[in-house]
Amino acid sequence: MTATTPPDTPTEAPAEPSTGDPLVDAITGGGEATPATEPTPEPTPTEIVSTADDVREALAGDSETLGGVVDTLDAMALSLGSMRISMWDVTIVIGVILLVLLIGWALTQTVRFALRRATKLDSSRRLLAEKIATVIIWTGVFLLGIDLLGIDLTALAVFSGAFGLAIGFGLQKTFGNLIAGIILLMDKSIKPGDVIAIADQAGNETFGQIRKIGIRAVSVTTRDEREYLIPNENLMINQVENWSYSSRKVRMQVPVGVSYSCDMKLAQALMLEAAASCKRVLQSPKPTVWMSEYGDSSVNFIIHCWITDPEMGVGNVRSEVLNALWDLFQENNIEIPFPQRDLNLRDNEQMQQLIAAISQRVQDKNSKE
Repeated sequence: MTATTPPDTPTEAPAEPSTGDPLVDAITGGGEATPATEPTPEPTPTEIVSTADDVREALAGDSETLGGVVDTLDAMALSLGSMRISMWDVTIVIGVILLVLLIGWALTQTVRFALRRATKLDSSRRLLAEKIATVIIWTGVFLLGIDLLGIDLTALAVFSGAFGLAIGFGLQKTFGNLIAGIILLMDKSIKPGDVIAIADQAGNETFGQIRKIGIRAVSVTTRDEREYLIPNENLMINQVENWSYSSRKVRMQVPVGVSYSCDMKLAQALMLEAAASCKRVLQSPKPTVWMSEYGDSSVNFIIHCWITDPEMGVGNVRSEVLNALWDLFQENNIEIPFPQRDLNLRDNEQMQQLIAAISQRVQDKNSKE
């Protein structure tokens, strides 16, 4: 029987016998044999979106064509350190974002429709419930999107601190206005339909009706269809004049002046009659007339009348009362005086010279004629 020689196999080099001297053993390699050191493998890039791999494997198993397309998109990748981002990852991210946005929009519209059908809730409570539901829905949708994508948040640890700080500073006012709007709706100090007094940038005060309370600002529309967007925080920390907070009744004033020679009792009766003739003026409480002062040229009165629809304007009510009062004054010979001034001239040398000059001119004019 012929002995066969086994194939050469890599064997470890035999260890040199130890001489007993550590220095000599270190130089000659004596003593125990040291195993060969294996090369360290290169780190594999981390996939940020783990869901993309699962979807790619599922599509590759179902169809070779789709698998080829997916492999092509996945091959178009960009590596940033330990992270790898491919076109397939971007496609999955865009698809999941669109999906969660659609889910959030559908849930928001459904909740809004259901709350509008709830007749037991007033407008402020309905709007408050709608805002809270919107915050909860979009928070849940955001977490759902993170879960569907399977994003490895540890891979974004390098950017998370700076990104979170930037978002915190950028959304600080928005978040503050959101909380302020919720607080305003909870205490019902401001609600849609209220009429509040506002001031423009020039300091001119006007009034408007609240049409909408948004996430950032309150929309106030004036009678001339100018729309003011006031941040929610401003309405919460600043003084606000709300004309319809606890009651929609608003008392308005109409100033009137009459001559000193008039019958004051008759003038006041005509003022009450003119105010009562206006359709928007309430009969209860009844209009009243107050004498405010003795002016330079007239006796001044103020007509007080009440309305319940301030959003329709107050200037048109004042105009209607004054028009009716004008006709009544004309019928009853009540005079509205012009401004009157009394001039007192002191007698001195300059005054005498002025009078003499005027007299001479008058005489010269008469002689020429």
